[in-house]
Amino acid sequence: MDRHVVVGVDGTVASLAAAHWAAREAQRRGVPLRLVHVWQWSARPAASVPLGTTQVGWATQTLDGAVGSVRAAHPGLQIDRQLVKADSTVAALAEEAADADLMVLGSHGLGGFAGFVLGSVSQRVVARSSYPLVLVRAGQASAGEHLPAADGVSPEEIPETPYRDVVLGLDTRRPCDELIEFAFESARRRDATLHAIHVYSASSELTEDSRPEPVPGPELLAAQERTVVATLRPWCEKFPGVPVVETVAEGRVTAELVRASTGASLLVVGRRTRDGRLGNHIGPVTHAVLHHVGCPVAVVPHG
Repeated sequence: MDRHVVVGVDGTVASLAAAHWAAREAQRRGVPLRLVHVWQWSARPAASVPLGTTQVGWATQTLDGAVGSVRAAHPGLQIDRQLVKADSTVAALAEEAADADLMVLGSHGLGGFAGFVLGSVSQRVVARSSYPLVLVRAGQASAGEHLPAADGVSPEEIPETPYRDVVLGLDTRRPCDELIEFAFESARRRDATLHAIHVYSASSELTEDSRPEPVPGPELLAAQERTVVATLRPWCEKFPGVPVVETVAEGRVTAELVRASTGASLLVVGRRTRDGRLGNHIGPVTHAVLHHVGCPVAVVPHG
């Protein structure tokens, strides 16, 4: 398999922001970028298709526009393009994700990737993908990934402007190697600090199993902190150049992750893969942060 980053584009502002984020990520990884536009023939063309333009012609123009924008901003990057006619946009994008190092999608828009609340293409791709996927909101730009530069100079003018933190949502009861490694690698590529967040509930810790647990309060907090340190220790040894900050808090996971990701360059969360009568699921925490977090969110599936 040829290594590459793939991004789905649909002509929306959010998908264009995702395409430029994916281009920067491809450069960080040193791999090519593939832009994919999936279109479906319809007996009643969408209102967005101009009169006198065929559906395949409009699909080609949509892809050409995204490719041209990305090439202009990243002239040294190898860019491939893929126009896909398919009955299912979700299935086509999931197939593209299976062949890539990483898939990137926009999380807002008026087209195929619109609104999580209504059950968008993006949400369904996240729910069924077995590979890491990043959701990028409209308005995300290179400057948002970096700390403010001195005297208002943009990060594009000073490439060494430090990146903002990478935030990892960590569950020490079910630590996942794929998730932790993705977060450390992301921080390493950016030369950024990794901020690991573990949130616990005293009541759940006391009833998790029959083992005796410290009583709620300082003792339980200290025990949680020790567990976080132990969980991350082998990864800190594997990535000695990545500074790590650990935060342990009692409360609501979503609220703490949203708070920590304010001003971050990337939030990394997991999605437990499972099959059931209702199909694949994103999970309540991941679903919630996709609603409320402003920075790009990486969703890493794991068993």
